[in-house]
Amino acid sequence: MQKPIIVDIFIPCFVDQLAPEIGFNMVKVLEKVGCIVNYNPDQTCCGQPAFNAGYFDESKEVAKKFLKDFPHADRYIVTPSASCGGMIRNAYEDLFDKNSPQFDDCQRVQKNTYEFTEFLTDVLGINQIEGAKLSGVATYHDSCSALRECQIKEGPRQLLAGVEGLELREMVDNETCCGFGGTFAVKFEAISVGMAEQKVLHAVETKADYIISTDYSCLMHLNGYINKNNMAIKVMHIADVLASGW
Repeated sequence: MQKPIIVDIFIPCFVDQLAPEIGFNMVKVLEKVGCIVNYNPDQTCCGQPAFNAGYFDESKEVAKKFLKDFPHADRYIVTPSASCGGMIRNAYEDLFDKNSPQFDDCQRVQKNTYEFTEFLTDVLGINQIEGAKLSGVATYHDSCSALRECQIKEGPRQLLAGVEGLELREMVDNETCCGFGGTFAVKFEAISVGMAEQKVLHAVETKADYIISTDYSCLMHLNGYINKNNMAIKVMHIADVLASGW
């Protein structure tokens, strides 16, 4: 009998505070596919907001805590955010170089960290969640972090193709940024809103009922534009989709 895979989950700050159901649904799916899920309640943030704003010393302190919160060398770290995953797997190299006391821990954590869909497809070899059902038409948004930092593209689409009742349609310019970019949306509001408008209108052109993505940060930004303009299209995180219908 194959030994169950134990995974530590990392729930991003914004998911924890604004959309905790995404975390619960990720756990639901991971347990369905046979994983034993562990959650460390001491976890907080990966350090990305401070890092992107240029506060590197402050970001490093948060990242040090992250390394301590995930001490197990033999466990995968799974997160429902390619943005956080990309921060850990890429930007941590700027915070912890070879002369850093945390270098070995950093290398270990970077090796073990996976975005949720990436873990399903690339580690577990799963392309369909049995029982997943959602009626309607969807279009998929490639987040910049998933596509450019983690090289995630086909995996989420394969998983969505296996959802009963869901038709997936590609939008125009599906690799174009939604305009969020963390502090970018604050510093360059007009540009950010314009990019969100373009992305939403491209999604609407497909006559989709849902915009689906691996990253709630993008969906949160798009949903702000959708709600302000009283549009009918909805946003869904892929964890919520894969947990639907069963």
